[in-house]
Amino acid sequence: MKIRVATYNIHKGVSSFRSTPRVLALKKAIGTFGADVVFLQEVQGRHDRYQARYGEKVRSPHHHWPDTAQHEFFAGESLHAAYGMNAVYDHGHHGNALLSCFPIANQHNHDVSDHAYEQRGILHCVLDTPDCKVHCYVVHLGLFEGSRRRQTDALINAINESAPNGEPVIIAGDFNDWRNTLSDCLRMKLGVVEVFDELERRSSRIGELVRKVRDRERSLVPARTFPAALPWFRLDRIYVRGFKVEQAEVLHGPQWARLSDHAPIVANLSLA
Repeated sequence: MKIRVATYNIHKGVSSFRSTPRVLALKKAIGTFGADVVFLQEVQGRHDRYQARYGEKVRSPHHHWPDTAQHEFFAGESLHAAYGMNAVYDHGHHGNALLSCFPIANQHNHDVSDHAYEQRGILHCVLDTPDCKVHCYVVHLGLFEGSRRRQTDALINAINESAPNGEPVIIAGDFNDWRNTLSDCLRMKLGVVEVFDELERRSSRIGELVRKVRDRERSLVPARTFPAALPWFRLDRIYVRGFKVEQAEVLHGPQWARLSDHAPIVANLSLA
């Protein structure tokens, strides 16, 4: 089985500058991924203020805000959707979401908030694919390193409890791990690989031999995804278990910078 996946922090469906709605453009952009499964972060489940200002009844000529939740709007009638509400405020809420062409057998949102100022969650969905069950975990970790470590421990525990027997796993999202301090822990405790690191490993056999002779370990190289206009920080990741990584790329440039502050990642996988 081959599967194409994508991860994208959509910045709540508004532009980074002046916070103007980009929901309609985002739906079109997500459609260009050609992905079977899309992991989304900062998805607005409800925002009364934007709804009142840009909703369909207002008929804004330049901007659009759907009557439904963003994940439902993106899914339309062709995809299945799940949503995990994390941050709640007086005029709405946002969280993580998963879009899938496969039926979602069940879902559960793990609250991994580490303090009162950041509400974070891990959305776990089990996909009913033709070949097997696939466990998907949509991740958005905190801004502080200590919080991220504790949230990563919670992620590891959740996966070990919900997919304990080596079932196929895809973990994707915004890890905010700009110093790349979490990958080794995830690899050792979950048996996952990061998609760009895995491609680099397979394409550099000579470099691997030289490093062994020098007794040096190869550095991990997740992709640069932030800011979208000129990516420099390595914040967004896709980790997999039970899959072979065929291809992975970051979509960046002016057209993506107008939609969100993060660039999306897309990857082609095949069931191992």
